[in-house]
Amino acid sequence: MRVLVVEDDPVLSNGLKVGLGLAGATVDQVSTCADALAALASSTFDAIVLDLMLPDGSGLDVLRKMRTDKDSTPVLLLTALDETSDRITGLDSGADDYMGKPFDLDELAARVRAIARRGAGRARAIMVAGDVELDPSSLNAKVKGERVPLSRREFAVLSALMERPGIIRSKSDIEERLYGWQEEVESNTVEVHIHNLRNKVGRDAIETVRGLGYRMRVT
Repeated sequence: MRVLVVEDDPVLSNGLKVGLGLAGATVDQVSTCADALAALASSTFDAIVLDLMLPDGSGLDVLRKMRTDKDSTPVLLLTALDETSDRITGLDSGADDYMGKPFDLDELAARVRAIARRGAGRARAIMVAGDVELDPSSLNAKVKGERVPLSRREFAVLSALMERPGIIRSKSDIEERLYGWQEEVESNTVEVHIHNLRNKVGRDAIETVRGLGYRMRVT
């Protein structure tokens, strides 16, 4: 799961990056409305944590611009403005969820997972493809009911493939799920992770579609 955090308080922003990272997310950070819109124009995210009070305007302006542009990326509004009227305005402007400051980081991570799941069209929290089960809340994987240990990035690759079993995911798409803006992408990282995953979840569980990418087998 790749998440964009739009927050101008550096301490809080870094706390969100660390906390969501521990929950398995790849996190990018910006601190202004302008940078948020630029990020959305150049990258794809599974969810956005959006502060309302930003140095160059309101996060609601970003949200409304997204929805006007038919950008349906799930958005969780995060703000010190936590009156009922503020929540109503945010939700009616197109937000998927709303949390007031201060907040519990574990709850925020769960809410981000929930809006990302709904955005991907999944009702169940646990992802299933054939004999493989993946639980994003605990970062656990099972094959035929037996737990299989995965590294953080192996989990991210498998999660990207299992969100829509049978659908091809390109190498560049998977790389976007693994690396934030400040991280260097190694040329053969995806291939290495796919190789390791096949050793753990089964050689036939992940199919290579030559010239296009990879997909989870559904049977």
